[in-house]
Formats: sequence, C-alpha cells, structure tokens
Amino acid sequence: MEEMIWHKHRWPETVKKSLDYPEEPLFAILDKIAAKHPEAPSTLYSGISHSFAEVKDHADRIANFLSSRGIGKGDRVAIFMPNVPMYPPVFFGVLKAGATAVTCNPSYKMGELNFQLKDSGAKAVFVFDHPSFTPTAYGATKGTDVNTVVICSIKSFLPKAKAVLGGLLGKIPKGASYEEGTVFYDDIIEQYEPKPPDVSIDPKKDLGLILYTGGTTGTPKGAMLTHHNLYSNVMQFDEWVQLEPKGGGPPEKLKPGEEVFVGALPWYHSYGLTLTMVASYHMGSALVCIPDPRAGKPPMSELLSEIQKNKGSILHCVPALYAGMISNPTVDKYDLSSLKGCGSGAAPLPPELAKRFEAQTGATLFEGYGLTETSPMTHANPALKSLRKFGSIGVPIPDTYATILDIETGTKELKQGETGEIAINGPQVMKGYWNKPEETAEVMREIGGKRYFLTGDIGHIDEDGFFVISDRKKDMINVGGLKAYPREIEDTFFEHPKVAMAAVIGLPREDDPTNEYVKAYIVLKDGVTADEDEFIAWAKENMAGYKRPKEVEFVDTLPMTAVGKVLRRELRDAELAKMKK
Repeated sequence: MEEMIWHKHRWPETVKKSLDYPEEPLFAILDKIAAKHPEAPSTLYSGISHSFAEVKDHADRIANFLSSRGIGKGDRVAIFMPNVPMYPPVFFGVLKAGATAVTCNPSYKMGELNFQLKDSGAKAVFVFDHPSFTPTAYGATKGTDVNTVVICSIKSFLPKAKAVLGGLLGKIPKGASYEEGTVFYDDIIEQYEPKPPDVSIDPKKDLGLILYTGGTTGTPKGAMLTHHNLYSNVMQFDEWVQLEPKGGGPPEKLKPGEEVFVGALPWYHSYGLTLTMVASYHMGSALVCIPDPRAGKPPMSELLSEIQKNKGSILHCVPALYAGMISNPTVDKYDLSSLKGCGSGAAPLPPELAKRFEAQTGATLFEGYGLTETSPMTHANPALKSLRKFGSIGVPIPDTYATILDIETGTKELKQGETGEIAINGPQVMKGYWNKPEETAEVMREIGGKRYFLTGDIGHIDEDGFFVISDRKKDMINVGGLKAYPREIEDTFFEHPKVAMAAVIGLPREDDPTNEYVKAYIVLKDGVTADEDEFIAWAKENMAGYKRPKEVEFVDTLPMTAVGKVLRRELRDAELAKMKK
C-alpha cells in the first residue's frame, strides 16, 4: 500500500499498513481454533461455558442438516435470534453448508421480517424459541420461499438440571405452539453427524452474508458481503488494536486465548457480528452472550454484572450504551477494571462521554467508523491515548483508502481540509446491494483505478490525516445558506453538566420554507431540572449564531435504532406533522 497522508503523522509505529489475507472461507476461522484449542472456552452464558470443539461440532451437524434439505451453495438462510449461544454454531453452520446467512433484527415485527425473508429468497430460518419471536417468524414466512423453520431453545445450552428446573418454573422462554413440520435444534444435534458437505468457496466472490441496512432513510437494502470482506475486516481489526499495557510498556496486540469479548452489541448487526462474535473466534477468545444489554434494574445492571463476573476485557458499544453504563446509579459497586480495549461506533462519540467512561473504568475507549456496506470497520482512532484525536473517527485502517469527493456529483476529489462526501476503497467493501444493480451503481465510483463506495457521510481530512465527520449528507441543516451539522451541535450540548443525551434537527422556517432553524431535544441527567431559556442562553455563550437552537424541548428518551443511532428523521417527521395541523 502506498504512503498516504494519514501514515505520516500519528500512525502507530507497530501497526502494519498492509496485510496478507488467506484465501479461505470465513468458517476456516472456527475450524482452525477448534483444532488448535478444542477445549478452550468459547461461548459463556448463564455461568455455563461451551468449548470451541462443541461449537464446531454443532456447526458441522447444522451444515449436514441443511445439505440434507437441499440447501447449499448460493442459497440463503435467515437467523432470527438475539445474542444467545446457538448463534455462532448456526452462523458458521450456514456458511459450512455453502449457503449465505441473512441476519435479521429480533425486534422486527412480522411485516418487517417478511420483507427480508421475501427479498432475500431465504429457504430456511433459525428462530429463537420465545413467546414473541416464534409466532412472528411463523407469520413472516407466509408468502416466502422458506420451507424449513428451526426452533432454537436456550435449554439446549443449559445443564439438564437447570433446564428442567427452569422449564418447571416457567423461566425458560418458549413459543406457545409450534406449526407442523417445525424442526428443533436439539433434534438436529442428536440426529445428524458432524459431517459438513464438501463445498468449494471462492472467498472473494461467494457471499457469506446479506446484511440489510437499517431502513431508517428508506426501504432496507441487502448489502452483499463476501467471505473475504468479513475475514479481511476481522484481520484489520486484529492488527489495528494495539494497546499500551496498564502497567506501561510498548503497545501489545490483543492476546489470543486470553481476552474475553463482551457481546453487548446485537450479532444481527455488522458491528456486533464482525468485531465481537467473529473476532472472538479469530482470536481464540471467550465470548460472553448478552441477549439484552439494557436489562436489569436499574437498566444495564446485568451488563455491568456480566463484565465483572466474566472479567470482560474487550467491549464494543455505541455511545448510548456507554452513557447508560456510567449513568447507572449503582455503577460504582461493579469492578470494571478488567476492561482494557473499548471501541465505539455506529453513532458519534461525544468526547466528554469518552473521558467519563475512561475515568470510571481505566480502559482505553477509542472511536471508530464503518458501515453495513463495509463489513463494517473502515476507520479508527489509534488505540494509544497519545495518538488518538477525540472528535474524529480516526484514520483508514490497514489496506483501506479513503478520499473526500464533492457532494454534488461524487466524482471530484477535494483537497485536504475541504468538506465533502467520504468515499472508501478496501477489501472490506461490499460486492453490492442484493438484486439492486441500479442502487449499487449509485454508490460506487471509479477513482484513480480504484472502486470506491460513497458513504453518505460528510466530512474532511485534517492536518494530520484524521477524518472528521460533520454529519450525514441528509441531516445537514441549511441556516440562511450556512450549513449547520447536528453532530457538532450535539457534541457541544454534551459538555453541559446537566445533559445526559442530546439530538438536533433542522426544521423549515414558517416565513421561508427553503430556510431552516435548529431545534434541540435534551435528555437531562437524573435529579436535575432546567428550562428552555437556560439552554438557549448557554448556547449563545458556546455556539456560533447559525448553530444555536431556536427551540429546546426536554424529553425522557430519544427514538433510537436497536444499535443506538438516534432517529433524527423520526423526530423531524413528528415535528413536520405538527406543523401541518
């Protein structure tokens, strides 16, 4: 890889700029670690540990089962489950059958799931046994190509005594009824040999995953990610995260077999799937299953407890989860000192939040960046505190090129310091959108002989080669011809001592609909009070005139996606609806 601007200033000396990627299918990650450390712990759940050998055994049996159903190379299989121990063997089992996994948000309603099953052409779906998930999945399969429904009960991964007792007391979730023809996970493991079919995988061409974009800005599209896309991204992450030991000394890579990954982010999403679940297998590390990170009283108490109990060392979260953890009134009673490397992504990380989290835990928290279409990781701040830059998304990771293109056409490269749309090239960039060649063409550009993906994010490259995001292309606020960026305003509000969370939108002026003004939504910290005038006066002291909110509304919560992105569009739509009345 040629020398780029970001290599010249704060690039960590021990991090390679380019890597050698094996020509292997993604499931080779599981096979290799199961062969090397068969008895080492893999999934950790409810105090129970399951080894790499057990996960491989189950994955091989699932692949054999799928093959017996005629499901193989090029077919799609959906996974409709939260972060439970069955997820890894099902995911790898699908790949071992030669099929493509389609990971589905377990909070989806019937219509949303039906869309993904129909659009992907899935032939089978693995479903968590649950009073809500099970009937939702049955209803969602109507009118689709799904002819195999596999019910996965948590009882499969509990000791018999605990499973029986839980069943008697009604503590283990299960569907109210099962449709004829349903297959059960336990039966697959009992009846099928651990003999996956012999399939030939071309890692750079064959799909490992179809992952649907959130749909918050329109109809969801399936990003086609190859085995190579996902494998390379895990290796890039492994190379990039080199931490300074707490006792001092030169930077060290994460230690295979010694780390404990905390599965707080959902595995149906690229961030949680690639950088937590798959990464744990690549690094031969234990993986803590967290079905609901917000569970507990007060909220997030169970996540804090699991980190302490399992001595979690690697944690990926979104800013909303980090804020929830340190805002938990009982956080001081938990020992979180095992945490050492914590990544933040999917939404902007307010610098003040990062500082508070580090002060609470002693860990290193660094912001990264990526998208569903990029497997997801493309940029990250150095994991060394002396090199990172709060408020930036960092620099492109190994083998990744990024540039800034003009907003209007997306064809003209801009100079360092100029603001435009971020575009990315690298081994982690998707093949395209499933069955959507026109939409694929809209987001791909040939620049300097390289294939770039247009991210839709607006930003610039600073003097050290760090990338700074202003905001989403569609979220820019036009205030009298000046561009105000919600993220920048929200970060400023987060510095206010009373603010727990903040969101900002632009609304059309009544006297001039082509012009906009800023409205802010504030979630106050527990036990404090404030009024609108106080915040507007504070904004006058801390923001340029065009960035200041004309209105401030106090809310208990902000609408968010399942992975913690604030749904600004939802806030805006609600305001526009009120204006029309």
